[in-house]
Amino acid sequence: MSNEPISIKLFLPKGSSDRLRVAELSNWSGKAVACSREELSELCSRDEARQPGVYFLVGNEPETGEPMVYIGEAEELGKRLKQHLGKEFWVQVITFSSKDENLTKAHIKYLEGKLIEVGQQTDRAIIANNQSSGAKLPESDQAEMDVFLSKMLRLLPVMGTNTFTPSATEEVKAKDRLTCTIKGLAAYGQRTASGFAVFKGSQAVLEHRLSAKRAKVYRERLVEKGVLAPLDDHYVFLRDHEFTSPSIAATVVRGGATNGLSAWRDSKGIKLKELDEKG
Repeated sequence: MSNEPISIKLFLPKGSSDRLRVAELSNWSGKAVACSREELSELCSRDEARQPGVYFLVGNEPETGEPMVYIGEAEELGKRLKQHLGKEFWVQVITFSSKDENLTKAHIKYLEGKLIEVGQQTDRAIIANNQSSGAKLPESDQAEMDVFLSKMLRLLPVMGTNTFTPSATEEVKAKDRLTCTIKGLAAYGQRTASGFAVFKGSQAVLEHRLSAKRAKVYRERLVEKGVLAPLDDHYVFLRDHEFTSPSIAATVVRGGATNGLSAWRDSKGIKLKELDEKG
């Protein structure tokens, strides 16, 4: 993703950044609208909701609390969004449409497919619909939609989700790493801009606590995804993985509910909570 500076025009119809908001970029035909689930009817009454586009339902997986995103496309956004009211997990919706109304069915299916690919690659959230038929486009259209996609990816964090932003674990590795220990095992990690990263090679207990049902489900999913793997009498992290908080990271390492602010410590034994207080 480009690090070049951009100018974003953000309009807050309700005067609040946590309510309905509209965003545009200079010299770009796209337009983003986001709101909470409670404001869906208001979004659906807007002109953008009568246009074709791509949308995101953002929330958390009920069993584990992991971030979860559903990616979809529709020829009429509002009509399609109302059909998702039966899905309980989502609390926020983000839509993208075009001000010049030139997005076709093939365009939005192409964008949907690409976004699912990006979401799977960044691995920062569960992608609720992990398959898409996508669409083949003429070379010129594909190039145009790739530019449109790059603009969407720049705006998505501003609109409320960092699911599609690669984790900056390489940058945080340069800092003094923190350690979480249990039963002779050690995991290493560090805060990131949007959570807490546990580094490749870290260890975790093999057995979870009997009362830790959510931790069990979460750890099993990490095994399925190839993040954790059993090794002798413990688990090992096969790659860096970013969690949404230090406590969730420590819970996975220790196999049950853990206060990450106390569990993660620096090389001098100072708790993360104290490090945060020092700034």
